[in-house]
Amino acid sequence: MTRIISLLPAATEIAAALGLMEQVVGVSHECDFPEQASARPRVTHCPVHNVGLTSGEVDQWVRRTLRDNGTIYTIDEPLLRELRPDVVLTQKLCDVCAVGYGTVARLAENLPGPPQVVNLEPASLTDIFDDIQRVAEACGVPERARGVIAGLSERVRAVGLRADRISHRPRCFLMEWVEPPFCSGHWGPELVEIAGGCDSLGRKHEPSAQINWREVIDSRPEIMVLALCGYDIDRARRDYKVLRGFPGFGSLRAAQRGEIYLVDASAYFARPGPRIVDSLEILAGILRPQEFPEFTSTGPDDPRVVRVG
Repeated sequence: MTRIISLLPAATEIAAALGLMEQVVGVSHECDFPEQASARPRVTHCPVHNVGLTSGEVDQWVRRTLRDNGTIYTIDEPLLRELRPDVVLTQKLCDVCAVGYGTVARLAENLPGPPQVVNLEPASLTDIFDDIQRVAEACGVPERARGVIAGLSERVRAVGLRADRISHRPRCFLMEWVEPPFCSGHWGPELVEIAGGCDSLGRKHEPSAQINWREVIDSRPEIMVLALCGYDIDRARRDYKVLRGFPGFGSLRAAQRGEIYLVDASAYFARPGPRIVDSLEILAGILRPQEFPEFTSTGPDDPRVVRVG
């Protein structure tokens, strides 16, 4: 049996979708889905808990810590050795999101075996699906990936076909960070596009980037979706209060129309695993509620999206 350590929440979800959770012997401190992940040993840690901080305060802490230490995470090397992994799932995509690939690769070289280190570095929906195949192959179950990918791809296709029937594409700003403002990148603008919107500020298949608030005003978004990287809805609520104080916020059409939404980006939009297709469906329900009523739920009982505008 292949012993797997997942250092990414998305990788843990991929392993689960492939029926491999029984083989996952260790996870990162952020892995929280599926429920079985919480029972696994945590092999990474974050020295500072950012509970209660605004995105501006988090941004300052991250920049300072990366400058001083080169990383914001620690890894439990003795535990890693004790767990004797055959495969370690990690990433090069973002040093803010997880332990850096270089750190993991160096540690792995000195472990018994050594284990195979699998790098997941997606920039698009296709890349995310390729990562599912990559994990399946590394863990010896390549055939399982085909069914998982086929099911996810069909859901994407179904949304895209229905959205393409409508000519008007609302201007949608998918916001990845509030203070300082960041546009979305990688797969984010692609999700907006497939769901039937247009995000002129997004950086499709490229890293997200800090932008000037004036650019947001000038883009005249009809809809704003706060998909704040690593934040759940409760955390996003606090930063929405900060956003409302930005100059000219009230002049935004999205604010005037009451079309501002908070989503659980920690579980969905910022997590490039199987639930990225749930993210697409959430967006379809936001952008086109009449065409996608089955995805439209912004009531108090929906843990994924809340309308605040």
